[in-house]
Amino acid sequence: MKIHKITIRSPGYPDSLKNIASPPKELFYIGESLTHLAQRPSVAIVGSRSISPYGQRVTVELASALAERGITIISGLAIGVDAVAHQAAINAGGKAIAVLPSGLDRIYPAANHNLARSIIAQKGTLITEYPERTEPYKTNFVARNRIIAGLANAVLITEAAQKSGSLHTANFALEQGKEVLAVPGNITSLLSAGTNNLIKSGAVPVTRVEDVLFALKIAPEKLPKREVVAANKEEQVVLKLLTGGVSDGTKLLAQSGLETALFNQTLTMMEITGKIKAIGSGQWILL
Repeated sequence: MKIHKITIRSPGYPDSLKNIASPPKELFYIGESLTHLAQRPSVAIVGSRSISPYGQRVTVELASALAERGITIISGLAIGVDAVAHQAAINAGGKAIAVLPSGLDRIYPAANHNLARSIIAQKGTLITEYPERTEPYKTNFVARNRIIAGLANAVLITEAAQKSGSLHTANFALEQGKEVLAVPGNITSLLSAGTNNLIKSGAVPVTRVEDVLFALKIAPEKLPKREVVAANKEEQVVLKLLTGGVSDGTKLLAQSGLETALFNQTLTMMEITGKIKAIGSGQWILL
């Protein structure tokens, strides 16, 4: 994969980065040019690396809905919310930009190497301010957050602990005059302390995709829902439960009345055929 380089004086350098604090003098990227992607609205979705089933679900739902509407999803390729947001955008047929804390020959974290390839394959972009052979030093993580915020029209934090690194991105966004949005969470959850505090401090609370669209000044549009057709009566039972709001695998099994082996076979076939998706911790969602 060819690594491209642009400087702050290059024609393709993003205007949105020129006026931030300490704008990168050089940018290195693989994939689509930033000029091309800049023609689309964008939202940075960031949050905790230790993601809960709740955080995973809301991140998938919001990132998917935004990507379906042609909004580019920007994040940092990290484990947790970042990776979930990128993958959700790809699954929805959308575009993603990943901002790395290392050289592009050292994809970090290595566990997300395939995800990075998927972003490029779907005409997204991997970008960094660091040249090849640069390791992901600790200071690079905070520094790259200013780029994530700078490239985006708004920053959305879906789940974050009180001292989450994603809050740096929110602070950079505020410094840059960008809208900060946050998903409220359970007040007893430590992983929602950061987002709840952001809302108390003035961040826009987000409970549905229309809240993000309003912040972006984009008129909500009603997209036709893809009809999911069951292949047999077992799939019909599972689809009905998922449509009714049941997402936990244990509850799905119990309420379906299916034998365990047949239930697991049904879920496997539904996932293979693109009707449902596992989002971790035994949770399932419709696609």
